Amino acid sequence: MNYFEAIWKSIVLGTVQGLTEFLPVSSSGHLSLLQRALGFDMAGGSMMFVNVMLHLGTLIAVVFVFWRDILGLFKKPFKTLLMLIVATVPAGVVGVVAGDKIDELFAGAQGLLYLAICFAATAVMLLVCELVAKRWKHPKPLGWKNAVPMALMQAVALFPGISRSGSTIVAGTVSGAEREDVAKFSFLMSIPIILGSVAMELKDIIFPAEGAASVSMGGAEIVGMIVGVVCAAVFGFLSVKVMLKVIGKANYKWFAFYLVLLSMTCFWLDALAIL
Repeated sequence: MNYFEAIWKSIVLGTVQGLTEFLPVSSSGHLSLLQRALGFDMAGGSMMFVNVMLHLGTLIAVVFVFWRDILGLFKKPFKTLLMLIVATVPAGVVGVVAGDKIDELFAGAQGLLYLAICFAATAVMLLVCELVAKRWKHPKPLGWKNAVPMALMQAVALFPGISRSGSTIVAGTVSGAEREDVAKFSFLMSIPIILGSVAMELKDIIFPAEGAASVSMGGAEIVGMIVGVVCAAVFGFLSVKVMLKVIGKANYKWFAFYLVLLSMTCFWLDALAIL
């Protein structure tokens, strides 16, 4: 891959990652679909590394927007910090135990069909969330009964096509918490997950498992990855701002409509063997 190709493809991936990470449409699902369309080696170790680094770009956006809230985690009585730690455990366990298998499943021949199913499932969750949110008259401050279902849904969202932000926001809203509290906690939940993914990926590069796909990147790919991370950070910042406004109005139907169209597109691309 030459420098021009690496850079323009990385701009596309980074922009899409940034825009979709915090909107309830699944950034991992979009990346999986785009990488197929752009002709990337879906089974290569380098592609997984690039995905993790793009997520690191969106982590920069979260820290930039919520730095005051992040500092507040370390003030007594540490309740939110403790909830955040506990909320990370299910996704962490699933990621360690089954993360590679999930990646292989969606990189395989039936990956588009699985994407279609997961995009449709996210659409259904968003529609349910909008109905519940507009009927819930007395939401309460975020607590343990909200953090636990959000934690479980974050683990489910390891499947590409299941939106992490969308599913956790749905879980928190349906369980009766204030929408603004749910949004903030959902975004903060992404921090330890992304950091954990980066740490695991770096471990695999430094200490590769026997028979594992190697991470091989030339100068063009490295430059492209850096450009992609910057794009992910910039557009991630914009998508956080948009999502905070959307959550206040609980208006998710247009995202659900988009996901239904995307699900149908993936289904037909698979049926016609186009990708």
